[in-house]
Amino acid sequence: MMKVISVVGYKKSGKTALVSALVRELSGFGAVGTVKHMGEQRLNPEETDTGRHFDAGADMVIGITGSELVSFSRDSNLEDSLDMLCDRGLDFAVVEGFKDSKLPKIALGNLEGVSNVIMRLPENTDIHEELTASLVGMALAQPDRYTLDALIKKIRKNLTIRKVGAIGTFTGIVRELAGEEKTARLEFEKYEPEASKALDKIRDEIKQKEGILEVLIHHKTGVIEAGEDIVYIVIASAHRTELFPALSEAIERVKAEAPIWKKEFTEKEEFWVHDREHT
Repeated sequence: MMKVISVVGYKKSGKTALVSALVRELSGFGAVGTVKHMGEQRLNPEETDTGRHFDAGADMVIGITGSELVSFSRDSNLEDSLDMLCDRGLDFAVVEGFKDSKLPKIALGNLEGVSNVIMRLPENTDIHEELTASLVGMALAQPDRYTLDALIKKIRKNLTIRKVGAIGTFTGIVRELAGEEKTARLEFEKYEPEASKALDKIRDEIKQKEGILEVLIHHKTGVIEAGEDIVYIVIASAHRTELFPALSEAIERVKAEAPIWKKEFTEKEEFWVHDREHT
């Protein structure tokens, strides 16, 4: 799991200083990654060897020195960058910039037109111990971000891994085409805390089955576009014969027992699926 927080503000407002202070403090709680909006400047110029590789049409170029690894890729965005950090098993991501994102934000100065601001501070604010403690508390309170790779890494770090003979995963995605209907996106809303309690119950009960060593379940909320992931289930078992029935039971129970409502947006209409199934 990874917690994400963003720092936004105008140029020379003290964003980098605040991000650096936050990274220093959060590193005491876990591994930290950062993402910075760099504008239009080019970090991989054409006169370098890696720049020539990139300009020749490579979709991704990785440069390795004696102490650093840097990757350059095409058509990446903020969400891709955060998923890359999460895939690496990092605990925190601190984002500098991207004021138009939906991320929780610490806003510096009188920056307007930004959403999800959880704290406002003066430009070039004095960074003292009390402030950094407050910022760390805010970061720790943010919702967890997961990727499938991050969940698999979590299982591999489990002390029971020496007993594991198989790891199986289930990924539910937004199906775009169903017959002649075309779904543009889905919106999921959890009824909390009951939804989390239901997922924990499913996880705990399946984990009690013979040969099942670990069960992880993550169901996303909010708007999810066609083709994107909705739910991840990762199960570790001693043998493969125990694995597949447990995976099947887990997803069927998530759909049946967890109070997670689904709104569907098609080309013609939008509707809550729960309402339609009970009419």
